[in-house]
Amino acid sequence: MHNIELQKMSEAFFHCWSSAGNHLNKQVQGGIQHWLRAHTAPPFLEHLSFRLGNQLFFVRVEDVDGKVQGPGTVRGLITVANGCRGHACLLPMKKQSHSGEWLPEYSGWGLVDASTKKQINPITMVTNEKLEITPWEMQDISVQVVRDMLEKQGHQIMSWQSNPDVDPSIWFVGDSKAPEWVVVRSTQFPENQAKRPANLNAIARQCLGVSDVGYFASVAIVSVNQPFQLADEPVEPLWRGYGVHLKFDGLEQVSPSLNCSETMDLKNEISQLAKDAGVDLTIQDRFIDSDVVHQVRFERPIPDDYPSGE
Repeated sequence: MHNIELQKMSEAFFHCWSSAGNHLNKQVQGGIQHWLRAHTAPPFLEHLSFRLGNQLFFVRVEDVDGKVQGPGTVRGLITVANGCRGHACLLPMKKQSHSGEWLPEYSGWGLVDASTKKQINPITMVTNEKLEITPWEMQDISVQVVRDMLEKQGHQIMSWQSNPDVDPSIWFVGDSKAPEWVVVRSTQFPENQAKRPANLNAIARQCLGVSDVGYFASVAIVSVNQPFQLADEPVEPLWRGYGVHLKFDGLEQVSPSLNCSETMDLKNEISQLAKDAGVDLTIQDRFIDSDVVHQVRFERPIPDDYPSGE
């Protein structure tokens, strides 16, 4: 679990950001069809992001006069762009003194490469090459699926992010009318269930200062071109911009509990107590919350002289 700053967007910067988004949307006929980020919910690695063909663009909006500051950092921008094999861009904006309107500093798209500071034209960077999606993109798809479900259920989303190395993935106002969280993990066919992170119990414990209600969500992804004809058929790659099928069975509640070594000790202790008392039993493992919990089933009635513990 990582601590990330949930810096909010100021009202002054919002006007700059909104103008920047409207400007970018006008650069292609019919507007940009695939926005990845066009909202003001924290946290902020980029301010705006979109897909054009097989390329991803991550944009940080900046006031050339330095009077208005946006949330996040250039370092965060480069992190998300590199994680998604995309392009880190800056969009310098200037507030017009006579009208108060925000306009790009440069012509055309107004974008500059965050590293070289050279102007770029996203359209010229699109190719016909098939590119496989990255783990960041898989996580972003999965988080979007869970977020959409929560919104359809009427829950207010407080924040979400798609960095696969940062948890929780989503904070929302749950049925408790208080903050609740979700750790999201994705997996790819032929797997149909994502593994819970080994530190899920630790994440739950660290979230206790804010909320004692948390969930795990598994989202499995497969290409729409997967034939499903042979048991050992090759896995169709997940190409950027191509269709996918999703498997999401809902949220699994998580709460701080005994860790696996503690539950194994408990299992052994119960088994020994029963053995000492001459009771045959089986212990079935079942997965609930964030670790293994053991369910005891006695094979025959408990003897009358079985110690009650009183």
